[in-house]
Amino acid sequence: MTWDKDARAADPASSEDGVLAAPEITDTECRQCGTLIAGLNGRYACPLCGWVNHHSEGHADLPTAQDDLDHPARKKSRRARP
Repeated sequence: MTWDKDARAADPASSEDGVLAAPEITDTECRQCGTLIAGLNGRYACPLCGWVNHHSEGHADLPTAQDDLDHPARKKSRRARP
């Protein structure tokens, strides 16, 4: 995935410099048992009954693995210290 200025502007989860913004804490009722649950950016998991909403129902796209600073591919590209 390539990032461009227009894509970042349309994505509320990212900022101008490409750094991900802090997640928003949201809440809703569980669709299965009705328990009030909290989630991040519209993604929920109920601790009582195990219901989980689909990741595409969130408020913003999820970051890719390459955006993760701990992704194994990033570690391979680091040089060993002398």
